[in-house]
Amino acid sequence: MTSDDDLLAISGLQHLAFCPRQWALIHLEQSWQENRLTAEGKLLHEQVDLPGQSRRHEVRSVRGLWLRSERLGLYGRADLVEMSPDPYPVEYKRGKRKPNDCDAVQLCAQAICLEEMLAQPVPRGAFFYGDPRRRLEVVFTPELRARTASLAATMHEFFRSCTTPAAVPGPYCRRCSLVDLCLPAATGEQTEASGWLSRHLGTFSKDVEPGNDPF
Repeated sequence: MTSDDDLLAISGLQHLAFCPRQWALIHLEQSWQENRLTAEGKLLHEQVDLPGQSRRHEVRSVRGLWLRSERLGLYGRADLVEMSPDPYPVEYKRGKRKPNDCDAVQLCAQAICLEEMLAQPVPRGAFFYGDPRRRLEVVFTPELRARTASLAATMHEFFRSCTTPAAVPGPYCRRCSLVDLCLPAATGEQTEASGWLSRHLGTFSKDVEPGNDPF
């Protein structure tokens, strides 16, 4: 049985896949700084995270459901889970769909938690992006599940070693709310360590359009 103290936040997977240094600043150093994008994301989640249930036709919807995975050592809360008949997690995002997988791994982790908790398959889920205002379905393929498990293992490794990676500067840094804390130009030398991170985590922030949406 995994102790509660050993569990890490599901949301950290999105931060880690987007930028390892961002993850460390938030989850290791407890650093945070709001900007317009993060404030809008926080407001959105305050609106959709209120716990409760509703039913429409044959679909029971559960909001603000707490999740846990012993296998991945993760915990978090789902914005919305629809039960009809398989659990179907829905995550709300204020911005646009990102060209990399940093959002998808967060949703996939929610699915893995639900499978452990409910002993039911969770083959797919969806995002509701603010732009455009419609759902985008995600299939939890074996490749996405493996990627999610790998990131979870890396996150636990970084947490145990208290490692804050060097920055890997890119255009995505310009609107990141943590840019003044991160100092990517000063800390972003392409050292052997940062090269290892890029290879170990695969393609992360380099494919992300300018902007940061940690929600």
